[in-house]
Amino acid sequence: MTSVFDPKCRRCSRLDAFLGKVKKDNPEYFCAPVPPFGDPSPRILIVGLAPGMHGANRTGRPFTGDYAGILLYETLHKFSLATRPVSVAADDGLQLKGARITNAVKCLPPANKPEPAEIRTCNEFLSAELAGFRSGRVIVALGLVAHAAVLRALKLRAADHKFGHAAEHPLPGGRLLIDSYHCSRYNTQTRRLTVAMFEAVIGRAVELS
Repeated sequence: MTSVFDPKCRRCSRLDAFLGKVKKDNPEYFCAPVPPFGDPSPRILIVGLAPGMHGANRTGRPFTGDYAGILLYETLHKFSLATRPVSVAADDGLQLKGARITNAVKCLPPANKPEPAEIRTCNEFLSAELAGFRSGRVIVALGLVAHAAVLRALKLRAADHKFGHAAEHPLPGGRLLIDSYHCSRYNTQTRRLTVAMFEAVIGRAVELS
C-alpha cells in the first residue's frame, strides 16, 4: 500500500527543481515535502492546497509561519482543537487535539499553482491517509483544489459533489466532507471569507465529528 507520506519523494521533476532553486536562495528553509501535522487519529482532517513559499515550505509544518495560518490556527484554538492560537515554527510546542492538517500537494509549487499531473501524483498519499479515516469523521477542504483532491482520492465523481462554501457532502463509510473557501490572504482581505464564515465551518465540523 502507498505510504501516507514520503519525505524523500521527488517524483514531480518541476517541483523538485523548484525546491532546489528555493533552497539555494534560502539555505535555512525546509524545502522538502511537508508532512501532515496533528493528531494521528483525528476526528477532523483539514486539507489545504500546498505549502506556501515562506510558510510551510520555510518551517516544515502546514500553515505555519504564513498569513493563511493565522485564521486557521486561531480558529482551531477557539474550538479546543489546538493548544495555542499562533503557529510560528515546527518546534514551537503547539499540538492539535482531534484534528490533523495535510495538503493536496506536499511540495511548494511555483506561484502556488500545482499542475494537474502534480496533483494526481501526490493524490496517492492523500488516498492512503483517507483510507484510515473512519466513520463519523469529517474532512474540511480548503478551496476547490483540495475539494477535488479529496474526491479523486476517494474515487468519487466531481459532478456529484459541487464545491461551495459550507457545502456538506456525505461520503462512503459514514464520513463527511465540508467545503470552505481557502483562508488565504486574498480571500480574507477581500472578505470573500470572513472570520465568522470560517468559524461556522469549523464549528460545524466539530459538531458533526
